Amino acid sequence: MLATIFIDLENKMTDNTKTLEEKLQGIIPDEHYGKRLDQSLAIVFPQYSRARIQNWLKNENILINDHPAKTRTKVLGGEIVKLALPESEKEKSLSEALPEAIELNITYEDNDILIINKPIGLVVHPGAGNRNGTLLNALLYYYPPIEQVPRAGIVHRLDKDTSGLMVVAKNLEAQTDLVRQLENRSVEREYEAIILGQPITGGRWVDLMGRHPSQRTKMAVLAETSTHGKEAITRFSVEERFAIHAKVKVNLETGRTHQIRVHMAHNQFPLVGDQVYGGRLRLPKQAKQELIDCMTNFRHQALHARQLGLFHPKSKEWMVWKADAPADMQKLEQLLREHALINNNS
Repeated sequence: MLATIFIDLENKMTDNTKTLEEKLQGIIPDEHYGKRLDQSLAIVFPQYSRARIQNWLKNENILINDHPAKTRTKVLGGEIVKLALPESEKEKSLSEALPEAIELNITYEDNDILIINKPIGLVVHPGAGNRNGTLLNALLYYYPPIEQVPRAGIVHRLDKDTSGLMVVAKNLEAQTDLVRQLENRSVEREYEAIILGQPITGGRWVDLMGRHPSQRTKMAVLAETSTHGKEAITRFSVEERFAIHAKVKVNLETGRTHQIRVHMAHNQFPLVGDQVYGGRLRLPKQAKQELIDCMTNFRHQALHARQLGLFHPKSKEWMVWKADAPADMQKLEQLLREHALINNNS
């Protein structure tokens, strides 16, 4: 589950040595399984430096499941984190991430939310190897007051090489409401994907999903008896069939890391271009050179978040936004369609 964080300024805590006026709470994401605690927290709380987090761990300002945490503790995923800042740190609590002038494709904006059409290649928030150049950095530049909102208002994410629609909260009230909607599964997230293979019909997959047992950089469908997996629910239907590929519509009921990519690959329908789960490239028979070149050079998963629906956090009105797939994905779809038509007519 994507880490959710909120600031609680009303609950004041004290112990024998310090007054604690500001408390942050979060959940360790499942994909952090096996990481050292300080490494995980640097990602969960990107607004703070690793050095500062390590100092707070040393001074027992951080609790894991209500117990003091140690720097070298290995996380499992799902632990509740409480970060209590001493009074002396109160003025240092603003984001340490730097604003960057990165262009944003904004589909909709009002006083409470932003709807972003994220391009391929843009990382959503800072992490190991991606401290700068992220959506979070761009949001801090575009709307500076968003630094007062945990994670700069980001409440869900898309993979670096997945394009499409995301909602961002511009204030704490909107963020709290959107997190609740995600937890209640009332947010509609519809994707389109191009896959290898042709499912006979659509379906609904319900599995446990978590860190791959041997390849730690990957996620996987786990055994029903696993104690590390989280429920992952994916619905899909076939929209168009090509020669050996298909275009499918996918809806998420949960939001696990790499969920669509893992579910499709697990069921023998990997996404075209997926460099992690896609396997070897397979071309249709008698493919023309233009299609061969397109598929050979298609180096990101053919996955696009094309529709987003939610209840506006303030007005409570149901709102829906749509965004076309990126040009290279539309080109791939067109070439696969043309190839299928030629071969069906020959």
